[in-house]
Amino acid sequence: MSPHRALLPRIRAVWRLRLLLVSLGALLCGALAWQLVMAELRHGLEQGLLVSHRALQAEFDRFRYLPRVAGEDARIHSALDNPADPVAIDAANRYLEKIATQTGSGRLYLLNDAGVTIASSNWNEPDSYVGHDYSFRPYFTDARVTGNGAVYAIGVTTGEPGYFISARVDDPGLGVQGVMVVKIDLRPLERAWAETGQHIAVTDKDEVVFLSSIAGWRYRPLRPLPEDALARIASSQLYVAADLRAAEPLLPKGSELPIDGGRRATTLRGTPFENGWRLLAATPIWPARGAAMATTALVLLAGLLGLGLAEMRRHRQRLIALRLRQTEVMERKVRQRTAELAREIDARRQVEDDLRATQATLVHSEKMAALGRMSAAIVHEVSQPLAAMEATLTAAEFGLSRAPEQTAARLQSARGLIRRMQRMTKHLKNFSRREAAPLSSVAVASVARSALALAEPRADAVGVQLRFVSPGIDPVVKAGQARLEQVLVNLLHNAIEAVEPGHGEVTLSIESRSDEVVLLVSDNGPGIAPDVLPRITEPFFSTKVGGEKLGLGLAISFEVVQQFGGRLDIRSAPGKGAEVSVILPQLASDDTQEAAE
Repeated sequence: MSPHRALLPRIRAVWRLRLLLVSLGALLCGALAWQLVMAELRHGLEQGLLVSHRALQAEFDRFRYLPRVAGEDARIHSALDNPADPVAIDAANRYLEKIATQTGSGRLYLLNDAGVTIASSNWNEPDSYVGHDYSFRPYFTDARVTGNGAVYAIGVTTGEPGYFISARVDDPGLGVQGVMVVKIDLRPLERAWAETGQHIAVTDKDEVVFLSSIAGWRYRPLRPLPEDALARIASSQLYVAADLRAAEPLLPKGSELPIDGGRRATTLRGTPFENGWRLLAATPIWPARGAAMATTALVLLAGLLGLGLAEMRRHRQRLIALRLRQTEVMERKVRQRTAELAREIDARRQVEDDLRATQATLVHSEKMAALGRMSAAIVHEVSQPLAAMEATLTAAEFGLSRAPEQTAARLQSARGLIRRMQRMTKHLKNFSRREAAPLSSVAVASVARSALALAEPRADAVGVQLRFVSPGIDPVVKAGQARLEQVLVNLLHNAIEAVEPGHGEVTLSIESRSDEVVLLVSDNGPGIAPDVLPRITEPFFSTKVGGEKLGLGLAISFEVVQQFGGRLDIRSAPGKGAEVSVILPQLASDDTQEAAE
């Protein structure tokens, strides 16, 4: 057995021990996070419970003595002594209405010794308590016996829940005569709890939730109610709109309440309240669970990452030794490859230089080919002025002796013919010369007129009319003047060759846009066939038969326009002629002035 195989069981045992230690550490950290978050949640519950207790107690204390104080008024005693007197009852009603309005209490009403309402603050409303028998209510029976009563119930008349506080009205001469009751609406307190995100509940002495910030808890017992409690609650009609027999208990087991769609919550036993009530506060435990799981996962991940880094370090040390041995070999190969790449780069640069020279030669060849195609028309254009000049000079020679006054006019005519040939020669000389690569500011209109002058002899020879549409201003572009002139001459010659001799018309127009200049060459010829249009800018592609052209005109024009930062747009429809647009960026006025300087 090799030494390496003998070490494998030991290495595996070490790794198992390391993983066990990391897992235990992660679980301990998760338990600690659970305890810390749970302690914070319990502290928050205690604070919320204390605030809610004080708010509820303050609401009760506001109206605790209102029934007893209101019952001391003479108008109340008069109504109890004379229940059949409309004047006394009306005075008591208005008094109770005034007290309820000024104190902000809900309802304030007076019961006689039989539990029937004889006066109420809502005496003039549709849901008035006047005439209703409330002798079955605990707040009436308790007040009759002990002098005071308090209970939370759903109103049998209005169907609205409220807290009822009662006080016995005594007359020293007649004994017990009635009970004064105030009904307080605690629903705003419930809404305040709900808006602040608290989970608060108040239970009565039978552990039935009657006040809560969560609607699903309201009028449900914490645990199953015994039959005697159900019968007592039913006889007193405390929760007339709720079916406590069918209500599912909130705490059938344990001490967790359902919150937000079934999620469980840890609860804190609330402080005891008056009348056997209890205040309960609950909060979801998912923050503690999430903190414990996240802490466990992070610690476990950190431990595994640390083990992995240690293992990587060990492997790295072995790899460094191997790489040091390979470095010399790799450096030698790199030097060899670098030398090969240098030779390839030199070869590629030479090929690029040859391609640029070939391209320049092709451009000049196409220019010379265009000159060759124009030669017949140019010879005709030059021979006519020469013949006319010969005749003019002969006439001037004879006129020296016979008509000296006509000699000056004939010489002036000969001078004009010479200037015409000079212009033609100048255009040909500019057109045929090689132009350097750098670009400069070029006035588009002057280049267009020069191109038209070169193309005019050929157009006259075949009977084609040339038209020039000049803009109001002379736009300026950044280009090579001779190359731009060659592009326009190529486009004009193509258009002249495309139209019908004697009836053709070719138009060169210039349009200046916001940031572009468009030189449009259009004709009224038969147009370009749809199958030919995609290939028209390919090098050496030509529709002429017999080798008359090299097929480089549009290809070179396309390349030259791209070098100027522009584009060539060719549009044609069969039978409707063709439109070729040279679109170049227009120089701004500032750029034009800088280029001129």
